[in-house]
Amino acid sequence: MLRFTIIPVTPLQQNCTLLWCDQTGEAALIDAGGDLDRLLAEVRQQQLQPGKLWVTHGHVDHVGAVAALQSLGWGPIEGPHQADDYWIDLVPQAAARFGLPQASSFVPDRWLKQHDVLTLGEEQLQVLHCPGHTPGHVVFYHERQQLAWVGDVLFAGSIGRSDFPGGNGPVLIRSIREQLFVLGDDVRFIPGHGPMSTFGAERQTNPFVADRLFAG
Repeated sequence: MLRFTIIPVTPLQQNCTLLWCDQTGEAALIDAGGDLDRLLAEVRQQQLQPGKLWVTHGHVDHVGAVAALQSLGWGPIEGPHQADDYWIDLVPQAAARFGLPQASSFVPDRWLKQHDVLTLGEEQLQVLHCPGHTPGHVVFYHERQQLAWVGDVLFAGSIGRSDFPGGNGPVLIRSIREQLFVLGDDVRFIPGHGPMSTFGAERQTNPFVADRLFAG
């Protein structure tokens, strides 16, 4: 079984997740966006060892601490899709632009694509390529626990921005409705910002992608 704790980081309050397999203790950080000391303190609190680094997309608030963690023995770095390589290259400039601590770019050990599989201890997660917010955005889905990490694709009551370079609003909506909602109404998701929700709740009430907007 997977266990996790959500750690909001940076002034942008990005949801970094510390995730681990309770059978083996193998750990991963999903979207390690910053606040390195806080992340390491939580790892120590949970009595875990350095593990994998998983990345949904290349925006600085999701990757700002990745290179620093790699220098401390974390890795491999897996994700995002290679279409986000230009965002990762721009991490140092983006950190300066948003007034965040200095951050470095990096090269993932493994670029991810649709239907790849991530392994953490005895558990496996499916990779879904969900462009629209960025062209290389990926989502991680653990079928057995009906749980997804969706980055900035979908939020409780909202959806990701599509006005950044490489963004595409219609593609984003297709990603949500054709890749995420088909997983089932009971699937809980952890967004890149804000509270958890379920795909079923968003199908009913989300003002951007609710079913009623696409009826008929």
